[in-house]
Amino acid sequence: MRRTLTVAVATAALMVLGGPLPVAGADSSGTARAAGAASRVSGPVQAADGWSAREAEAFWTPERMASAEPVTPGVPGTRAAKAGIGENFDGIPVVGRMFVMQGSGAYFCTASVVASPGHDLVLSAAHCLLGPDSRQVAFVPQYTRAKPRPYGMFPVLRGANGRPKVWIDPRYPREGPNRAATVDVAFAQVGPDAEGWRVEDVVGANRLVTGATYTHARVELIGYPSTAARPRRCHNRTTKFTSTDPGIPGSFLRIDCTGYPGGTSGGPFLAHYDPQTGTGEVVGVIGGWKTGGTTPDTSYSSYFGQEIRKLYETAVAGARGA
Repeated sequence: MRRTLTVAVATAALMVLGGPLPVAGADSSGTARAAGAASRVSGPVQAADGWSAREAEAFWTPERMASAEPVTPGVPGTRAAKAGIGENFDGIPVVGRMFVMQGSGAYFCTASVVASPGHDLVLSAAHCLLGPDSRQVAFVPQYTRAKPRPYGMFPVLRGANGRPKVWIDPRYPREGPNRAATVDVAFAQVGPDAEGWRVEDVVGANRLVTGATYTHARVELIGYPSTAARPRRCHNRTTKFTSTDPGIPGSFLRIDCTGYPGGTSGGPFLAHYDPQTGTGEVVGVIGGWKTGGTTPDTSYSSYFGQEIRKLYETAVAGARGA
């Protein structure tokens, strides 16, 4: 499989709250707000163990980021018929690399900023962030090897238990990446950068859309391939794919775009993408069926329905309670 990750059955890796769940405020438009006192926090937020932006920058040096490997390895594949042709480019601010230490290795996936009331949530695939030993997790918008921190670094905050503040549907670690492929989605709360700015106020955000169709006439697909110095983009239509494998039940979004191997997991499917603002409506992330697919030229996403909306609302509630 292209993006397989061994899943440890450890519900301690999750942070899921119960009770009523608030909905994102109307001001979460998906574009960066003007910088000002109202949008700036007093300083870097630190967990009890001190994982701040400055410590994240000291740990994730340009050399360590460049040497990081994809959370999930790629495999060769053949070009899909009528595929969109992917091309490497300099990236956009709302999409970047999510770096994570697991075991003794440095790894990365793709992640993107999603609009939220706290201006501090990023979105990726569950299989990228599930590991119970995940640590030193940090998001770097528009990372490239030539410019490794163009907008700074935003550390994923830690909870009272010392684990990264990541929200994943409990079924994913309980049932595994195949049986629970329809919920291969994760939200993470990031702290301010070293100057005290929240991520959405610095780079903007995509708007989360749930309950839409599986078929979109045009979707912009952005991800960070395993060995590339820059991210990759492609646009094509999406189709509905329903699995015939009883071990991987459910329906998924499918897109044919060339050149998306390991590392691209978590990359956003952006509908109504606006090249002027560099933002769009996020309707999926690379993951889901076979944790994203079996070849680099066809990618999948869990469907963003009511389950993903509830997960987002849980993350919003949990972030507010930080």
